[in-house]
Amino acid sequence: MDIVTKKQLNILIQLAEADKHFAKVEREMIYKIARDRNFPEKAVDDLIKNPEPIGSLGALSDDQKFQYLNGCIELIFVDQKLFESELIFCRGVAIKLGFKKTVVDFMVTERENISKEELKTRIFAEYV
Repeated sequence: MDIVTKKQLNILIQLAEADKHFAKVEREMIYKIARDRNFPEKAVDDLIKNPEPIGSLGALSDDQKFQYLNGCIELIFVDQKLFESELIFCRGVAIKLGFKKTVVDFMVTERENISKEELKTRIFAEYV
């Protein structure tokens, strides 16, 4: 089982529940990520029932860190509703990934204005 994918899915599941409403579209996005990475659906079901502590995320590569954080940002917008509880959760994840917490606000405001590659470049230049 891919531990990097498992950790990311675990984070996304907890983020989806941060607003106390695990929306169907959020659930679908999480299962899609799992399918795209050949991660077992049963393991996702188990994580939904029993999320694991997030723990340390420092050993991830820069690409993985960006992927984790960008996945969080995409998930908070997938249901067309933005909650403060989701932003707070994302800021905590950003810090665990080694970013300044303000990176979340930057990503929220700029995600539709610049390309994903430029977003990644600016994040690593300005928010680590």
